[in-house]
Amino acid sequence: MKAYVNGTVLDGNGEIFENGTVLIDGDKIVAVGHNIEIPSGTESIDCKGKFVTPGIIDVHTHLGVHESGFGVEGQDFNETSEPTTPHIRALDGINPTERGFQDAREHGVTTVQIMPGSANVIGGEMVVLKTVGNIVDDMLLRSPSGMKGAYGENPKRVYSAKKVSPVTRMGVAALMRQTFMQAQDYLAKKESGELKERNLRMEQLLPVLRKEMPLRTHAHRADDILTSLRIAREFDIEVTIEHCTEGHQIAEYIAESGVMVSVGPTMSTRSKVELADKGYHTLIELEKYKVPFSITTDHPVIGIEYLTTSAANAVKFGLRESSAFKALTSQAARHLGVEKRVGSLEKGKDADLVVWSEHPFHAYTKVVETVVNGATVHKRSD
Repeated sequence: MKAYVNGTVLDGNGEIFENGTVLIDGDKIVAVGHNIEIPSGTESIDCKGKFVTPGIIDVHTHLGVHESGFGVEGQDFNETSEPTTPHIRALDGINPTERGFQDAREHGVTTVQIMPGSANVIGGEMVVLKTVGNIVDDMLLRSPSGMKGAYGENPKRVYSAKKVSPVTRMGVAALMRQTFMQAQDYLAKKESGELKERNLRMEQLLPVLRKEMPLRTHAHRADDILTSLRIAREFDIEVTIEHCTEGHQIAEYIAESGVMVSVGPTMSTRSKVELADKGYHTLIELEKYKVPFSITTDHPVIGIEYLTTSAANAVKFGLRESSAFKALTSQAARHLGVEKRVGSLEKGKDADLVVWSEHPFHAYTKVVETVVNGATVHKRSD
């Protein structure tokens, strides 16, 4: 057993324990808080003057499928041979030895969602995994965790260049509808026993139709967010909004829909028209209407090492510190559907934690130690 003692413990749910203790046994958390009885023989790690938190979560990345330092050879995140590719899986393209995973561990990120890119209207399956290991199958936390969808400029740009549909927002929406209509017909045949031949494209859309996983839709502009919500209602499927750059313009409407959103990468430049109204005001307005949100780097658009910096910037511009921290921990875990395992320091959850030299949002903070599944995966020597 190990006990992290005397630190300021931020549990991820909003509780703060000054001079608190986190007790772990193997790969699970045993106890968190004050007056924790520490069994004889337990290894004690003194965290006096330091902060202890849950492992940080990035809900939207391309780690391992868009590899750092590899150039075009490492860009396996967009299968642009056709505009709908529900049959592909990010799992099959992840290189777990990519440097980005090390960067994640060194900066306290212990859980990530990895997904295909947004070139296609439907891009394929995504997965949630821990950031340590050399066999992807052993790193998995949820697989699949969603189906990638995309609206707006990216599918338009890619397929306009190829001179094939879709080339407009209308075309993107129509292709999304057509594909899900085909999936509905396929499901009806399968349930009635009339299905003669399996189809991988349709098979991988069935969990979305059955609400076993969401369609996670790339949507920056307010009109694209509205299209995503409209189509979700038409097919009675669950969606999350990824990026949500203009979400502040329709925050009340998003709140009424009940969907969860991820916001970012707000630290990026305004490199395209969809980002013209980008800013931390989006998060502040979403919080005002109680929209559940997470914060993302969209790695490698912004390096995953800047995830806590992104949240700290949001606080600087007016977001509550507690909301920003939950957006990287407990709410991020709910966004991914893995809240029973990670996202907070609670009895029975995975022993994923980070020891920081200062508050995680402090400009000069350093990750002293990162622990995943009870094992130290990064530790500073100074």
